[in-house]
Amino acid sequence: MTLEGRAALITGGARMGEAVATTLATLGADVALVYRTSAEAAERAAAAVRACGRRAHTRRADLGDPLACRATVNEAAATFGRLDVVVHMASTYQATPFDALDAGQWDQQMAVDLRAAFLVSHAAVPHLRAAGGGRIIHVSDWIAASGRPRYPGYVPYYVAKAGVKALTEALALELAADRILVNAVAPGPIVAPPGTSAEELAAVERATPLGRWGGAAEVARAIAFLCESDFVTGETVRVDGGRHLR
Repeated sequence: MTLEGRAALITGGARMGEAVATTLATLGADVALVYRTSAEAAERAAAAVRACGRRAHTRRADLGDPLACRATVNEAAATFGRLDVVVHMASTYQATPFDALDAGQWDQQMAVDLRAAFLVSHAAVPHLRAAGGGRIIHVSDWIAASGRPRYPGYVPYYVAKAGVKALTEALALELAADRILVNAVAPGPIVAPPGTSAEELAAVERATPLGRWGGAAEVARAIAFLCESDFVTGETVRVDGGRHLR
C-alpha cells in the first residue's frame, strides 16, 4: 500500500512518535497524534509532519478510558476525511516489585497497553473498511516477542506486551478478508529511558550483538515497511539489534 494521500493515527510514542510521524509524512501521509502527558513531544512531531508538506492533528486523550479510544479514532478520521493506518504505541513502563503490585496497577497496565490496542483497532476497522483496506500496527516488546520474561519487576508489562502479540495475530486472521493487515513491532534497545546511567548504557551495548542502541529511526523504518507491504500480516517484527539472541 502506498502512503501517498493516506491518513495515519499514532497513539502515544513520546520517545519514538516523532520519528514515526516524520517517516510516514515523508511517504505522503497526513498524521494525527494522540498524547496523554507529552504535549510538547506531540507538537514537535506535528511540526515535523507539516514541514514535510502534510497535514497534522494532535489530541490529548487518556486511552485507559474506553470512550476516549473511540473518540480519538473518530476524530482523526473526521479531520482527514479518511483513515488508513493506525499505529498504537501508547504504553506505560515502570518497574514494580511483585510484592508491591496491586489490582489497580495491573488494571492500569492492561488498560493502556492491551485493552486500548484492541479498542483503538476495533474503532478503526469501519474507517479502514471504508477506505478499501488498511494497516494496524501495534507495538509489543522484544522480550515478550521472544516468549519468555528476562527481568523481574515487570509482570504486568510483560503480560500486556505478550497479549499485544497475541492480539495482533488474532486480528490479522479476523480482518484479512477486509484487506486490513495487522502486524506488530517489538523494539529492543532503541532509545534509552531517561535517567539511564553510562554504565547501564554500556551494559546494554555489550548485550546486543550489533553493539549499539538502534535509535527511533529503526522502529520508524520497520513501521513504514509494514505499512507498504501487501503480503505481511500477523507478524511481530523484533527491532532489537539481535538482542534476543543472547
